[in-house]
Amino acid sequence: MSEESRLRETICTLAASMFDRGLTHGSTGNISVRLPDGGLLVSPTGSSFGRLDPARLAQFDAVGRHVGGDAPTKEMPLHKAFYDTRSTAGAVVHLHACHSVALSTVSDADPDDFLPSITPYAVMQLGRVKLLPYFRPGDPAMGEAVRGLAGKRSAVMLANHGPVVAGKDVEAACNAIEELEATARLALLTRGMNPRLLNQVQVQELATTFNVEWDA
Repeated sequence: MSEESRLRETICTLAASMFDRGLTHGSTGNISVRLPDGGLLVSPTGSSFGRLDPARLAQFDAVGRHVGGDAPTKEMPLHKAFYDTRSTAGAVVHLHACHSVALSTVSDADPDDFLPSITPYAVMQLGRVKLLPYFRPGDPAMGEAVRGLAGKRSAVMLANHGPVVAGKDVEAACNAIEELEATARLALLTRGMNPRLLNQVQVQELATTFNVEWDA
């Protein structure tokens, strides 16, 4: 099996797993992966994570031309912004995950540090998560907002919409966005209970040990 064929199958397998576990629903969410030649494989517009077809994934060449498959997600500007600003990005995943969306609506959410440091794993896999304001789905301004971060964040939360995470490969990106949703769920479960969070010394130790961009 070629590397491209393997990636097509992996995208669909991971997307179906997230759909089956309720991490996104209906025709929501989108996913992209960088190919070895610099091109991209992207989930089609209006498609369901539960029913992606490897042969119908949108394909782009290294200069950004649509060269195969169905029409891509309308969130292409968002995906492209991560690839253009983060040289290490090998995949980008966007979900409409319930608990992270709910957490984005609370009035005291910190735009610069959206996700509380409840467990070490969120720090290790995501770094500091930026909460971006609400944008209309498909609005190119979402991509511009990501570009404005100059590649300093691997994960953002679109207010009232959903999380977006870039990873070194598709497995890492999916693992990280699942960690984001799990931590958001923990934050909601412990809301109002004055939970004991990791302190700054503990967070900094994690950031140093696992080479996390925490101070960005």
